[in-house]
Amino acid sequence: MSASVRGIPATDRVAAGTVRSNGATQLATNESERKSQPDCAVAQAPKLTVFVAADNRLLREALARMLTKKGGIQVSGMKSQGPLQAEQVAQANANVLLLTSRGALNDDLQMIREVRAAAPGVRVLLLGIVRNGAEFLQCVRAGINGYLLHDASSEEVLEGVRAVHAGEAVCPGALCAALFRYFESEAASLPCASARRRLGLTRREQQLVPLIAKGLTNKEIANHFSLSEQTVKNHLYRMKHKVGAEDRLDIVQLYRTQGFLV
Repeated sequence: MSASVRGIPATDRVAAGTVRSNGATQLATNESERKSQPDCAVAQAPKLTVFVAADNRLLREALARMLTKKGGIQVSGMKSQGPLQAEQVAQANANVLLLTSRGALNDDLQMIREVRAAAPGVRVLLLGIVRNGAEFLQCVRAGINGYLLHDASSEEVLEGVRAVHAGEAVCPGALCAALFRYFESEAASLPCASARRRLGLTRREQQLVPLIAKGLTNKEIANHFSLSEQTVKNHLYRMKHKVGAEDRLDIVQLYRTQGFLV
């Protein structure tokens, strides 16, 4: 024992040791409390929710397991019975709809349009089989946000879901080239944005487009502008003929394509 320690009475040495021990314990306790307390300054991000729509139950369950285990993503739509209904997607309040192709292009297009009308805020990622670029472009015009081939890997599907949720577009390279070719061929007919011609629509007709994009019905649009429902129908009829659209969603998609609607 050193002289400096021997010079301290035993009771004082014990007390001194106790103080050091308590001090270290107190520091450790404070540190533990700080670590255990939640950081109020950092808000937890809401969990990504994906509605999985696949007619094949095994495929639906496999996609759900992959998203849950690999991505920590919340999955809905697993209890769906029978063919998918757009109202189911709207009621689920999901961020992304992971839609597998039904094998028929017209069926896929119809479902995409119905979902866009019932749940305009949901992002749509389609897993399908395209035969050519024209079919892919029809899916884009219908309102998808991303497209992956049916044989995409689990990593590609997971990355695709996160990308479309973040507002990015997703598609294989060959299909992306089809988009560029389409816009290249249509460049001469695109209206000049600086002229603000807005595809030849009147001011009132232009005001209808954002409301259509939000999924409002004719009656709701009529109430918004204090118009009759028939007047709104007349506007929509003229708008479709002016821009060459097949339906109201086609008007919205064309407006987005031209850069007039974000």
